[in-house]
Amino acid sequence: MHSDLSWAFLDVVEQAAVACAHTIGLGDRHGADHAAVEAMRARLDRVPVDGRVVIGEGERDEAPMLYIGERVGQATCGVKGLPGVDIAVDPLEGTNLCATGSPNAIAVLAAAERGGLLHAPDLYMEKLVVGSRSRHAVSLDASVEDNLRGIATSLDLEVEELVVVVLDRTRHEQLINDIRTAGARIKLIGDGDLSAAISAAVVGAGIHAVMGTGGAPEGVLAAAAMRCLNGEIFGRLVVDTPAKEERVRSMGITDPTRVYKSVDLASGDRIIFAATGVTEGTLVKGVHFFGEGYRTSSIVMQTKPHRVQFIDAIHVHESADSVAGLRF
Repeated sequence: MHSDLSWAFLDVVEQAAVACAHTIGLGDRHGADHAAVEAMRARLDRVPVDGRVVIGEGERDEAPMLYIGERVGQATCGVKGLPGVDIAVDPLEGTNLCATGSPNAIAVLAAAERGGLLHAPDLYMEKLVVGSRSRHAVSLDASVEDNLRGIATSLDLEVEELVVVVLDRTRHEQLINDIRTAGARIKLIGDGDLSAAISAAVVGAGIHAVMGTGGAPEGVLAAAAMRCLNGEIFGRLVVDTPAKEERVRSMGITDPTRVYKSVDLASGDRIIFAATGVTEGTLVKGVHFFGEGYRTSSIVMQTKPHRVQFIDAIHVHESADSVAGLRF
């Protein structure tokens, strides 16, 4: 998979972000998601790959596009000899965030060579995400207090200086209590644990860990980002009913208690990760519209060559004469 594909995938997430940005604050989460999905699907067919969606619009949903197993890319238009690529997408991570105009809604895509991204079941997953310096200091089986002490020691900080992101859910009441009892601070978020996971692996973002349960498909996307950032995600599927156990076994997962790391969830040798902000966020800004066009803020990462880029782009409509005099 050629590294130049990063620019093509950047274009895909930019257009998805722009499409749903028109719906920010309208209170229509389904309309926002639909706009992002349609724009991303249309743009993917411009990418010179023989693509296959492995994380998309739901394992069990009857989605009309970007469904699991769907073929995308120029190969669907009859172009031969293109590289086989597995693709994981979340056209709008944070549909509620977009609908309410809240921070950290993003459009996301990860890609790798065939077999390079785990086809994760649509279940909850226990997650622990940390940056590169803390990856050997924590364990999903350790207590919250021990993990926080390990993170603090690895970063040469006091536990009281740590900031941990947790999804604001009833299921996390005990976790929240354990973190506060240990002395660390918590940033509660309504949605967007993928954006938070990326922030945990970026030095200077002010987030030191992400803890709690969230979607397993989002865990694969986070793992792709961690592979590019040298951070780490520890994940374990929440298989708490016979029906869920049967489903994971039907997908070839023989050990439902396995603890996955980033290299297990995103095992590809050549990984590309791209995300564009929809609303204002911790790492990337939201889409800004102006008379002659719009401005986007994105992060594009890859493993070969190992590169992380923050890209601020101004897109001018073809009918515009110039960008002179524009204010941002």
